This record gives sequence, C-alpha cells and structure tokens, in this order.
Amino acid sequence: MVKRRGKGVTATLAEQLITGASKHFASGPPVAFASDSFTPAQITSQLQSIIALRADVEAAKNALKAKLATEAANMPALRDFLDALVAFVKVTYSKSPDVLADFGLTPKKVATPLTVEQKAAAAAKRKATREARHTLGTRQRKAVKGAVTGVVVTPVTAPEAPAK
Repeated sequence: MVKRRGKGVTATLAEQLITGASKHFASGPPVAFASDSFTPAQITSQLQSIIALRADVEAAKNALKAKLATEAANMPALRDFLDALVAFVKVTYSKSPDVLADFGLTPKKVATPLTVEQKAAAAAKRKATREARHTLGTRQRKAVKGAVTGVVVTPVTAPEAPAK
C-alpha cells in the first residue's frame, strides 16, 4: 500500500528518485516492476513528467494569483466607469426602450397607480402600525413632557481620608 503524500512532496520524491536511478540504474539492464520492464531512460522520463506537471501547475497558480490581484486593483475604477456609462445611457435614451435594449438595458418600470381602495387600505395599515409601535411624529414627541414631583436631592460627601 502506497502512503498518500502531497503533490509537492511527490515532485520532490521524483527528483530524488531520478538522482538515485541515474546513479544505480544507469548502466544496468532494464528494471522490472509494476508488471512491466523499464529502461533507465524510461524511468527518468516518467519521473520528469511528474516534475514538469507540478511545475506547470505551480506556474499556472502563480499566474492566476497575479491576474486576480490585477483584477482586484483595477476593478473598482472600472465598475465606477461602467455604472456611470449605464446611468448616462439610461438618462439619454430613457424614452427609447428599443435603444436601451441594444445596450442590454431595460427601461425603468413605471409605478402602477394605486386604486382608491388600495390607497385607503395602505393609510389604514400605516395608522395601525404607528399605533402598535407607539411611534410619534416630531411635533407629538415635542409635546411629551415628563412630570417630576417630589424630588429630594441628597448631597454625597466623600469619606474623610485617614490621617497619616
């Protein structure tokens, strides 16, 4: 059973195995293992493939990190530019939905006017909510005054410090 190891450790082990194979298998006959026979050149080639794959993956990871850092640095300004352009296009062509569609934008939806029954229901709901939450308007809050009666002020004196 082969012990599991990390990819970097595997590449390092492959390098060490190349060193050992070039030292001990270089002038010998083919080596038989894994139900096959391998020449020293084949062994080195397979191990080099492991090392090359790992190196390619690490290079791609580093390139990805660099691209992500570039994106993170540049994207806020580009998003601001994009938002400003969208706002400009919407303002300029707000009355032309077909032109907005060419830009991939949809026109601003016009609010449907409420019926008299819906307005009455909304007003009743607002009033009930204010009463339930005990919310007051600014003038109502100013009218609320606290009534304090029978306040007795007791002076507090500091205890005397002991003489030294």
